[in-house]
Amino acid sequence: MDLQDIFHWVYVAGMVIGALHFWALSRDPRGVPQYEYLVAIFIPIWSGLAYMAMAIDQGKVEAAGQVAHYARYVDWIVTTPLLLLALAWTAMQFIKKDWVLIGFLMSTQVVVVTTGLIADLSERDWVRYLWYICGVVAFLIVLWGIWVPLRQKSKSQGPELADLHNKLTVYFTVLWIGYPVVWLIGPSGLGLINQTVDTFLFCLLPFFSKVGFSFLDLHGLRNLQNRREATGADRVVERTFQFVDRLSGRSTRRTSRRRTRYLPGKS
Repeated sequence: MDLQDIFHWVYVAGMVIGALHFWALSRDPRGVPQYEYLVAIFIPIWSGLAYMAMAIDQGKVEAAGQVAHYARYVDWIVTTPLLLLALAWTAMQFIKKDWVLIGFLMSTQVVVVTTGLIADLSERDWVRYLWYICGVVAFLIVLWGIWVPLRQKSKSQGPELADLHNKLTVYFTVLWIGYPVVWLIGPSGLGLINQTVDTFLFCLLPFFSKVGFSFLDLHGLRNLQNRREATGADRVVERTFQFVDRLSGRSTRRTSRRRTRYLPGKS
């Protein structure tokens, strides 16, 4: 078993632990809809299966003199739109869901992943970078969607939800920018890092993008919906959000424990 296989198996174990944690949370939902837990559980299950395929030497193909891990794209084409769905649900927590906006974000993300796969499988360099650029443009559209219309929706529901969504969006954005950067510097692009480092980074980024994001999202929503005495997990979330605040140049603000209650109006 080489180092890349170890990275993949560790990732699979992390996905299993994440799915079990989210299932345990769903037993005491604390006002968070069960469909949010369902999505959070499904994401690591699907991702873990895709990475297990790579751990047992499947989901890979030789293309343009390098290994293209198409199992990653099988993972991403399902899980990354679902992560956008979860972020959108948080932004629209107390209002009717805007399914046109949600569908636009999810479908654009499918374009991002698909163009990345085509780029990875392309033999000619200029074609590879053409598809890569198309994917980056689609990715910038996704970022616009989460920073402008989604952010506006969260602001309409009170400062606490807006603050939670802002922190999640910063966390989300920083990690997701890492994907095209690692692709570009890795064997699929400029080749500045080797395959082992590439594999490590494409295990690290997805773990924090999936399990890490869902952990922060669910615990943040649980505390927003139903405050209780802080648990160890709550303190981890608080410290992470404090770091996100420093990262974004915003000072940590203490919000009032009193919140405006919105009529469910959910769809």
